[in-house]
Amino acid sequence: MSTDSQRTIPAAAVDAAIGWAVKLHFNSPGDDAWRAFEAWRQAEPAHAAAWQRVQALATDNGRGRGALVAEALRRAEAATTARTSSRRRMLAWLVAGAGIALAGKITYERAPWQRLLADYSTGTGEQRTVILADGSKVVLNTDSALSADFDRTRRLLRLTRGEILVATGTDTPAHRPFWVRTPYGVLQALGTRFDVRLDPAGAHLSVQEGAVRLQPADGGDTIVAEAGQRWWFDRAGAIPAAARGLRDDSWAQGVIIAEDARLDDLLAELARYRPGRIGCAPGIAAMKVSGIYQTSDTDEALRFLARTRALRVVTHTRFWITLEPVTA
Repeated sequence: MSTDSQRTIPAAAVDAAIGWAVKLHFNSPGDDAWRAFEAWRQAEPAHAAAWQRVQALATDNGRGRGALVAEALRRAEAATTARTSSRRRMLAWLVAGAGIALAGKITYERAPWQRLLADYSTGTGEQRTVILADGSKVVLNTDSALSADFDRTRRLLRLTRGEILVATGTDTPAHRPFWVRTPYGVLQALGTRFDVRLDPAGAHLSVQEGAVRLQPADGGDTIVAEAGQRWWFDRAGAIPAAARGLRDDSWAQGVIIAEDARLDDLLAELARYRPGRIGCAPGIAAMKVSGIYQTSDTDEALRFLARTRALRVVTHTRFWITLEPVTA
């Protein structure tokens, strides 16, 4: 394959091909999985080209990254009946050892390896509800990655990307402690319903019912967050989080509920559910807005804002949209 043809393969198609490679080589796929893969591969020429790219890496036994990928795949195939934790370790070896550069330079943002390593994940704009073995209910928001590790002494979730809403089960008769580990600290549920969201610099905790004990990763003061409280924390400590006018858990019903929220805050929230960027003119960033906005139709949400706030939607490209005053 020439360099020019390689550059024409969309990054999304390459990411999807990587996902299929993991599903087919690191699990025990049935006929339905293979049929779904074949339908995806034949759906578009870019899919077939992306799959050929990934397979070329996996079969290049001569040197470098391809050999590392091939070795990872061979080891994974031999361990398809191993526990989920073994699969995650193998995937981590593949990612760290191979350093795959499938579409030039794949960055953290373009290749969310957390989703490949996770037990449960969602793509941009997707949501997923998971019922765990103890009866706990976890809802994953857009672009999220979560793993579960339960044993006889404790229940542990690892949130490595995105956002979750947790409603803990009673876990009778064992009553094992329930933990959520994040890159910034550890949370212990104290019979509760709560939301955890990761940001690049820290995380947000919002408690709807019960209480949550929060321990920052680098040994800051432990706090107990009560129902109705919001906290922002990083590895060093935690502070109360200011209200933004956006209902923390409304996304689990597929909507964003805004009550006197800043326009730029609402647009940043809507942007999480679609690829690209949504912004606004600086002069209207602080405009207060209220309403209920469907996360599944961000275009309609933007049109509604434009109609009700004397704004216009300016589409620079499919991935870059701004709101401006109609007089601009």
